[in-house]
Amino acid sequence: MEETVNDRPEWTNKPDLASRKFGGTVMWATDELFAEKENLVNPWTPAHRPETFGPKGQVYDGWETRRHREPGDDQAIVRLGLAGAITGVIVDTAFFKGNYPPFVSVEACAVEGYPSAAELSEVDWDVLVKRGPAAGHTENFFEIGGSKRYTHVRLTMHPDGGVARLRVHGTPIPDPRLLDLGALDLAALENGAVVTGCSDMFYSSPNNLFSPGLAAHQAEGWETARRRDDGNDWVTVRLAGAGVVRFAELDNSNLKGNAPGWAALSGRDGDGEWVELLPKTRLQPDTRHRFALAEGPEVTEVRLDIYPDGGMARLRLFGALTDRGRADVTSRFEGSRP
Repeated sequence: MEETVNDRPEWTNKPDLASRKFGGTVMWATDELFAEKENLVNPWTPAHRPETFGPKGQVYDGWETRRHREPGDDQAIVRLGLAGAITGVIVDTAFFKGNYPPFVSVEACAVEGYPSAAELSEVDWDVLVKRGPAAGHTENFFEIGGSKRYTHVRLTMHPDGGVARLRVHGTPIPDPRLLDLGALDLAALENGAVVTGCSDMFYSSPNNLFSPGLAAHQAEGWETARRRDDGNDWVTVRLAGAGVVRFAELDNSNLKGNAPGWAALSGRDGDGEWVELLPKTRLQPDTRHRFALAEGPEVTEVRLDIYPDGGMARLRLFGALTDRGRADVTSRFEGSRP
């Protein structure tokens, strides 16, 4: 996938596995006197209103602990919304200038089921970031590049302070035992789909197209800049596994004056050739469109073309994994386990 417009590391284009929009939650923290731990996984950019004081001090859109007067560090445990392989983490100290931690560390573990925070204290944690230096009021990037599947992460501040967001970027790896491989959304991130290319992500990430649930507003979808040429915008997604797409949902809800006029779908077959799944079709603004597709070949990747530009809230591709697709999903899961 293309790099972001501000030259952030390429791995930040991958989904934030810890985000609240995927169901991530902060299960536990040693302390949250000044600002709540739950803010760590908020999907939006941290905000700040200076000189806004509550009974405990300045209000922060982040997690902040009290000043330590005894030895010790502060920790928070996050259950990932999407279990997967972690390629990098961002410890964002936005607006924490004189109260950020000078060092941080990040660990991760893989546990089946839904353990409590107390139970997680008994498991082995892998070190992803070993006491790395952190700067204030900035995004601190730590590249990991692992292939092991994790379900939880633990952030440690050495010794205390405030962190606005913890972003855990990576590739979702679902447990095939918890999926109906004969009827699922082949393009859903939570099922293991991955965005592989995009013509433009000026306003928002194409990962939004494949997020769970409905988009609450237009910023929760994918929107491109206005084109001033004869081309069109597009995005490609590697499906959860090789499969047959039976139904497509093209949802441009909340996009009224900036919805594309038309859209088309094509799939990459076993020979690597692109075949038509949905011909160029007129769309209405602010509408969830559902299309039944003709019986097509097994495909591993799908391309959405929008004409000429604009925004889409969600793309759903309902169908079934083929035998090859089932084998791929199972192999990916088994190969990522400890």
